[in-house]
Amino acid sequence: MLLEIEHLSVRYEKAVLINDISLGVDTGELVSLVGPNGAGKSTTLRAITGLVAWEREIKRRSTSGEIHLEGTVTFDGKRIDQTPAHEIVRMGLVLCPERRRPFRELTVLENLMAGAYLQNDKRKIQEDLERVYELFPVLKERSKQVSGTLSGGEQQMLAIGRAFMSEPKLLCIDEPSTGLSPKMREEVFRKIVEINKMGITILLVEQEVSTVFKMTNRNYVLSSGKIIAHGTGEELLQDEVIRKTYLGL
Repeated sequence: MLLEIEHLSVRYEKAVLINDISLGVDTGELVSLVGPNGAGKSTTLRAITGLVAWEREIKRRSTSGEIHLEGTVTFDGKRIDQTPAHEIVRMGLVLCPERRRPFRELTVLENLMAGAYLQNDKRKIQEDLERVYELFPVLKERSKQVSGTLSGGEQQMLAIGRAFMSEPKLLCIDEPSTGLSPKMREEVFRKIVEINKMGITILLVEQEVSTVFKMTNRNYVLSSGKIIAHGTGEELLQDEVIRKTYLGL
């Protein structure tokens, strides 16, 4: 497995955000983590990519409570659950965050180049930039435009493009369809599949399961911090309890 999570738990003071979950993503797969709001999907991605450990340190230095993380996260054969977030990015595990979060005062090009800040090969950076522009031609058209003036869909494309510039082996994408029109959601999902076909492994967090289950190799269903089902989209949709209770279908 490229990514393996074993018995991962995250607690904030007395609140259990993630409760003893285990999952894996193999090289080349497109895997989803789905479930209702508040299930713990985004917390799982933050734990995988080192942000929970960073948040824990910030909390420790303040008076606003304490975060506890237990379990192991292994990426590309190495344990990373105690590794700083910037080192995890350097290893090739990259997060495209929820709600896009561009550097709003920077241009599109400046945002994309920020994604390449750990890269040293100027030729490779330029090649990656051209690949992003091929994936999302609108970003090339708007390369000098301040990112805060882009539409929501364009900002989502920018967020994915910026993450792509970090040379990911595994790209974690958090709720890319949030706030997008049906047409733009379809376009973003199509591009995610295209990126996966380029050889980039993807772990996708989403609520739009009717579309996601058609894209993915496997899926995990998370509810109240626990994984309550795992399988292909077809297998999960055959389970009436899962379909109605947890997926809203």
